[in-house]
Amino acid sequence: MKKIILPLTFLMVSVICTKAQNDVAPDMKLMSRDTPDSILLDAVQKQTFRYFWDFADPISGMARERSNETFGYGKEVSTIGGTGFGVMSIIVAADRKWISRDTAAGRILKLLNFLSKADRYHGMFPHWMNGATGKTIPFGNDDDGADIVETSYLFQGLFCARQYFNKESYQEKEIRRQINQLWKEAEWSWFTQGKNVLYWHWSPKHAWKMNFAIHGFNECLITYVMAASSTFHPVSDKVYHEGWASGNNFINGKKYFGYELPLGFDVGGPLFFSQYSFLGLDPRGLQDKYADYWKQNTNHTLINYTYCVKNPGQYKGYAENCWGLTAGDAWNGYNAFSPTNDDGSITPTAALSAFPYAPEKSMAALKHFYFDMGDKLWSEYGFKDGFNETKGWYAESHLAIDQGPIIVMIENYRSGLLWKLFMSCPEVQGGLHKLGFTYKSKP
Repeated sequence: MKKIILPLTFLMVSVICTKAQNDVAPDMKLMSRDTPDSILLDAVQKQTFRYFWDFADPISGMARERSNETFGYGKEVSTIGGTGFGVMSIIVAADRKWISRDTAAGRILKLLNFLSKADRYHGMFPHWMNGATGKTIPFGNDDDGADIVETSYLFQGLFCARQYFNKESYQEKEIRRQINQLWKEAEWSWFTQGKNVLYWHWSPKHAWKMNFAIHGFNECLITYVMAASSTFHPVSDKVYHEGWASGNNFINGKKYFGYELPLGFDVGGPLFFSQYSFLGLDPRGLQDKYADYWKQNTNHTLINYTYCVKNPGQYKGYAENCWGLTAGDAWNGYNAFSPTNDDGSITPTAALSAFPYAPEKSMAALKHFYFDMGDKLWSEYGFKDGFNETKGWYAESHLAIDQGPIIVMIENYRSGLLWKLFMSCPEVQGGLHKLGFTYKSKP
């Protein structure tokens, strides 16, 4: 396997980051039940952050796909989307002073030096890559090239970093320069195949064989926003309106448990639909001709919560303080859970990443997971990925795409930090305007 020749600046930054590896120590002793909520939120965010800090690939700083082995590949599998979430978690850590700003900038510059030499396809990254070499690891038989959805999650995080690291030091100027260069090279328009829709994958070996057109409503809204926001290779508004908005599960408008759901699958689908795209994209006051996205995401959350409380499947453990159906590990493998696909498996990230939409209900779940189930769920990287009390099963795993939203969405609830950073990007503002969105910024 060909080695990447690393520049001197990469090696210098690597040394800086290695020295800082143990700045954030795990706290395995559970706090008392009278601990103030703010302290408890600090503890959950800080412990979860360790997944992206201590457990990151030591060569590149990329987020590993999961804490256990990935389908026989081993621990070298790194994830592009999860790395974007990890970048956002590093910003939170710097802003809350768990690590210094310079140390955070050093880690992100280390990552950017690596990404600039890693595999890309028309400027887009693969779903998985080897975190030490930058070479693509196939996500499936035909999925061994570009993944524009994962790439959009990465850029969501990188845009936040570009806006946050705005000082004139060498590190911060270089962060901005490299992010802008990666953005310039991302050929969003190429992934339309000349049609009015975006296609998820392309492979140099299999070309468009997967031919998966991205229609809404699901976790991919951010992909269309990023594609429309491109300064160099943009897509038109027709791609959004005739592609994304033409999905069979786009317009809904029905009520479930008394909550109207403007868009999406019946009963809402898994909760990551209202979380992944909205780590940076601020739904407060965000509207287009299809939906009010605060209403969309809040009602999606409340439908999911109410379903779990009603518990039609009579699964053990479901309650007002134990809820949340989304994608994650389960007793019989990975699955995307929702009210229409429920086997009793709760994934902590579902409720914890819903803090902005249902804070009291999310806090009740957090306290239950921490105080009542901490002996089974709490770990050096925060909460484990899932559990099923009916089956007596508790995960030993953590996944980057589940850990990241916990940190980021709790922070957006507390301070709006990532929302403010992402929405301050001129490119994003231009892309949203092009697609017909209106946005009332929040203080």
